[in-house]
Amino acid sequence: MPFTLKKIKAIKDKKLSLFLLQDLKINHRNAQRYASRGRIFDESMTAIKPGDLIPDEYIYMAVFEGVSRGLRPILEFEEFAIFDKPTHLMVHPISKNTEYSLLDEIRFHFGENANLIHRIDAETSGLVIVGKNKKSEKILKDMFEEKKYYKSYLALVDGKLEKEVVIDSKLEKEGKNIGVRMKAGDTGKESCTTIKPMIYNEEKNITLVEALPVTGRQHQIRVHLYSIGHRIVGDPIYGIHDDIAEEYLNKTLSKDRRFDETGSSRLWLHANYLEFTFKGITYKIKSKNNEIIKELNS
Repeated sequence: MPFTLKKIKAIKDKKLSLFLLQDLKINHRNAQRYASRGRIFDESMTAIKPGDLIPDEYIYMAVFEGVSRGLRPILEFEEFAIFDKPTHLMVHPISKNTEYSLLDEIRFHFGENANLIHRIDAETSGLVIVGKNKKSEKILKDMFEEKKYYKSYLALVDGKLEKEVVIDSKLEKEGKNIGVRMKAGDTGKESCTTIKPMIYNEEKNITLVEALPVTGRQHQIRVHLYSIGHRIVGDPIYGIHDDIAEEYLNKTLSKDRRFDETGSSRLWLHANYLEFTFKGITYKIKSKNNEIIKELNS
């Protein structure tokens, strides 16, 4: 998300906080955020605090402006929209140096008050809900907290899975060398995933499964599948040596080595279906991305 410095005609000697609220019509939350984070400057590029008087006729405001690379929502309604995110795309920038993320497209299409309702891993493809304003964002996020969504994922896993299985192992941080890695066991946070086998490819010895998470823990589907001996194809963190995981996290793992070690250049996990009721209307949304089926049959 590009960092842009905007020159703005100001009112000299007016308190900055009042100018932002009254003249620029920036809501109180965003006005405080811009000023408290040192993103507003006078003409000498000195940061101005919210309680300061504006010393010059112009101020400069550092803002993040979303840019588009052609990704559009697959569905758009009055208060929310749905994106079908490709793999290898972060949903949110991790620093000012992040060149592009899904949030760029969200802000480009819907403005600075639009936001993600939930997140999926960068390599997980599929459906993501976006609130187009702060009011709808709160309602939709609260629905996630209250587990009012039905979510279905598709995954390609190592080996042959023949029967439906419910995995209710608790999840917690592994606490070893790989800081983001979780483990399944008897301690930690309650977690539950139903796994349904769909198609087995005997030549590749991989199974297409449907994963239905009841809870939404970090890496839940990945950890639960690995815990029963069916690692997701292409997973660079679970079921591989620590040195490979470290190289992946440090962005030093080559594509060829990753393919040799994990079986693919991407994680084959896809958010395929969402169902929820919003303001009395039930929405049933299915991804049109069929890359996972192509990979199974290739």
